[in-house]
Amino acid sequence: MKNILIADNAGFCFGVKRAMNMAWNELDKSDKVAIYALGPLIHNKQAVAKYEERGMLTVDTIEEIEKIESEKVRRGINASKDREMIIRSHGVSKSIYDEAKLKNIPIIDTTCPFVRKIHYLANKCFEDGKQLIVIGDRNHPEIIGINGWSSHSAIIAKNLEEISNISFETNKDYFIVAQTTMNEKEFDAIINYIRSLDIKFEVENTICSATRVRQESARELAQKVDLMIVIGGKHSSNTQKLVKICQDIVDTFSIETKEDLDRNLLEKYHTIGITAGASTPDWIIEEVINFLREL
Repeated sequence: MKNILIADNAGFCFGVKRAMNMAWNELDKSDKVAIYALGPLIHNKQAVAKYEERGMLTVDTIEEIEKIESEKVRRGINASKDREMIIRSHGVSKSIYDEAKLKNIPIIDTTCPFVRKIHYLANKCFEDGKQLIVIGDRNHPEIIGINGWSSHSAIIAKNLEEISNISFETNKDYFIVAQTTMNEKEFDAIINYIRSLDIKFEVENTICSATRVRQESARELAQKVDLMIVIGGKHSSNTQKLVKICQDIVDTFSIETKEDLDRNLLEKYHTIGITAGASTPDWIIEEVINFLREL
């Protein structure tokens, strides 16, 4: 039998759990209201699938909602139903709220409170005439949303290499925030570099406290095992940061479900550590644990 150790902090974080509960409650009235999610509710396709089975429709744009609703009216399918749009935990740009209001689409806002705080900071920064710097992945929906609260004028960099290639101006006031799932050590390295420059700046460490704790728990556990298994979506930013942290210490497998595990590859490992991203449901974690216990 394998010795299995589980990180103290693994699985749903507060923001994701809150978003999932809010969305689930809305689906209780899906016989009267068409429920749309603007983008995947969370970065876990297995969890999202359970919501879509209950009637939630995932779309990429508000225009897509308009097209679906128009087609329903044309065909007389559930034409009497109202509609609602769920804003996922990653948050969205200010323009999305404006567009939804213009088109009279009620919003169920599940934006994580930690992300909402960054929206406020980004908007205030823009209104005060300061230059916003966001440390994170420019292609991640959270960063796209944050940038949208500064009229898409932010400087975005995800690592020290990218920030060192930026030409800063001495006559500007800069304001720095971070993606909530940013690696704490990498963020500190970037801030230390910026401090070495002759520029005026303020910084707000907006890395989620749950992210800090989750990353530190994974780092500590990785030092005690032969193998780390990190469970989470391939497109989940916080999951992939956990993978990187563990890989720097010990052999690490990145998986979405137990189906991604290879019994033959696991044979040589005796003590196995498990952690999971903030969008990973408990039932997926339990399936992996049970699979390992049966080896």
